[in-house]
Amino acid sequence: MSKPATLNSVVARVTERIAERSRDRRAAYLARLESAGGKPRRHRLGCANLAHAFAACGANDKAALRGETQPSIGIVTAYNDMLSAHQPYERYPALIRESVRAAGGVAQVAGGVPAMCDGVTQGYEGMELSLFSRDVIALATGVALSHATFDGVLCLGICDKIVPGLVIGSLAFGHLPTIFVPAGPMPSGLSNADKAKARQLYAQGKVGREELLDAESQSYHAPGTCTFYGTANTNQMLMEIMGLHLPGASFVNPNTPLRDALTDAAARRVVAMTAPGAGTPIGRIVDERALVNGIVGLLATGGSTNHTLHIPAIAAAAGIELNWEDFSELSAVVPLLARVYPNGSADVNRFHQAGGMPFVIGQLIDAGLVHTDIATVWGDGGLEPYRGMPDLDEGGALTWTRAATDRSGDPTVVATTAAPFAAEGGLRVLTGNLGRGVIKTSAVKPEHRVVEAPARVFDNQEAVQAAFRAGELDRDVIVVVRYQGPGANGMPELHKLTPPLGVLQDKGFKVALVTDGRMSGASGKVPAAIHVTPEVKGGGPLGRVRDGDVLRLDAEAGTLDALVDAAEWENRGAPPPPSEDASHGCGRELFSLFRNNAGPAESGASVLNLLGR
Repeated sequence: MSKPATLNSVVARVTERIAERSRDRRAAYLARLESAGGKPRRHRLGCANLAHAFAACGANDKAALRGETQPSIGIVTAYNDMLSAHQPYERYPALIRESVRAAGGVAQVAGGVPAMCDGVTQGYEGMELSLFSRDVIALATGVALSHATFDGVLCLGICDKIVPGLVIGSLAFGHLPTIFVPAGPMPSGLSNADKAKARQLYAQGKVGREELLDAESQSYHAPGTCTFYGTANTNQMLMEIMGLHLPGASFVNPNTPLRDALTDAAARRVVAMTAPGAGTPIGRIVDERALVNGIVGLLATGGSTNHTLHIPAIAAAAGIELNWEDFSELSAVVPLLARVYPNGSADVNRFHQAGGMPFVIGQLIDAGLVHTDIATVWGDGGLEPYRGMPDLDEGGALTWTRAATDRSGDPTVVATTAAPFAAEGGLRVLTGNLGRGVIKTSAVKPEHRVVEAPARVFDNQEAVQAAFRAGELDRDVIVVVRYQGPGANGMPELHKLTPPLGVLQDKGFKVALVTDGRMSGASGKVPAAIHVTPEVKGGGPLGRVRDGDVLRLDAEAGTLDALVDAAEWENRGAPPPPSEDASHGCGRELFSLFRNNAGPAESGASVLNLLGR
C-alpha cells in the first residue's frame, strides 16, 4: 500500500478551526456518551419493563433477551410505500431479523419515523412542512431509542430530510453503534434532460398535462431513489464518505442479490460492533474530521445545497459548530469530480457504473483532500476500505474490489483530481448588502454565473408563475421571492420555478433567482442565490428590494448586492408582511413551534436547540 498523501493545508486548517471553536461543546457531548455507555442496557431494567420489551418476541428471541450476552439491535425505519425510495424497506425488517439472529443477536423494529416526499409536495402547501419534518424525524428517532433496551442500531432512510433527521436523532443516543442501511436508486428511465425539456415545454404551453405526465411517469417509474443527484442521493454520498454506510453501498439498485447481500452484511456488522472494543459508536464516528470529509464530498460531487443546512445541524447534534465560511474555504481547494444531473447529463446509475463513490473517495484520498484516519462502521483501516466497490463472487459471496486509482470508467461522468471538471467545488457562499446566501455553481454554465438586472419582487412562487404566464418576465430580470424563510412559512423548496426561469434563460435573457427560501437539491441551470439570511421576516435586507432596483449576483466573486444608493438603502423600511390565506398552508398551526423558534439558515434552521443542543 502506498504512503498516504499529506493532508491538504486548507483542509487541515479548517478542521483545526472547527475543533477549536467546538472544544467545550464537544467535550460536554462526549462526556454524556461516556455516562451512557456500558453493558447491554436492558439488564438495568426492572423485570416488568424487560418483559414488556420482549413480550411480542418468539420463544428463542425471548430466551436470548432474558440472557446477558446476546445483543439487541433496534431498527429505526422510515418505510412507507408512497415514497419510491422507501418502498423497498418493506422487506428489510424480516431480512435483518434473520441476519441478526444468524450473527447471534435479536433485532426489533424500535420505531418508525415520518417520511414525506418532496417530489409529491413540491410547489404545494405540504412543502411548508418539509424542512421541519427533519426535526420531527430526529425527535421520533429519539423516541424509538429511548426504551434503553438496545445495544446497536440500524437506520433505514434515504430521502431529503429523513437521513439528516435520523442522524441527528441517533446522535442523541451517540453511545450506540449505528449503521445506515440504504435501499438504492431505481433503474434508469427517461433521461433527466428529456424530463426537464418536457417540463419547459409544458411551462410554455406547447404540450399538455397528459404529455407531461407521461414524461414524468417514465422518469419516476419504479421502486428506488430518483436517479438525479438531488438531496436524497447526496445523503447517500454523505453517509458513505463519513463512514456510516458499508463501503460502496450507496448506489446499488433495490431488490437485487447484491443489495440484499449488503443489507445482510450491515446487520451482521452492527452485531459485531456491539462486542466490547469491536466498534465505534456513532457519536465518536461523527467528529470534526468526518464532517469535513462530508463537506469535501459534497463539494467534489456537486451535491445538494440543502446540505448547507443539514450538515451544520448534524454537527450541532454532535457538539460541533460548523458555519458557511468552512464550506466556502474548502470549496476553494476541492475540485469538482462528478457530472451527474443537474450538473451533467448522467444519472446516479451511470455515476456508480463509472466508479462512483469508491473512485471519488480514492481520488480525494490520493490528493490529500480528506481525512483517512477517521473511525467508520467498517472498523479497521479508516477511510481506505471505502475505495472498495462491492460485488458478488461466483459463489454468491459478498466481496469488495479496490477501485482504479488512475482512470474512471467514464471520464465524462467521473473525473480525476489531475483533470477535474472544475478547479473548485460546486457551491459558493455569496455576501453583500442583500445578506448572505449560497449558490450551486456546478449546475450553472460559466456565462450565466454573473447576472446584473432589474428586480421583480414577489411574496410567493405562485405569483412568479402567474407573471411568467402573463409574459411580464420576458426580459432581463432577477426574480426576488421573499418571506420564504424558516420563520415565515417553513422554508419550502421553490423547485417549480426552475422550468419557467429556464425558459426565460433559453430565450437569451439574463435571469437569476434570489430568495430567503430553498431550491430543490436538483437546483438547475438558472443561477439561484438561496437561503439568504437574515430572512425577510426577521428584518433581513432582502425585504428592502423594490421592483426595478438593479441587483447584481456574482457567483465568481461571491457577491450579492443591490446597486442602490447607500443612504437610500439604509433608510428603506421593511415591506408589510403578506396577508395569510386561511386556506393556505396545511399544518401551519401544528408546526407553529418550528416557525416561531427555528434558527437561521446558517445554523441549520433547526429548533432542536430548544432541547439544549
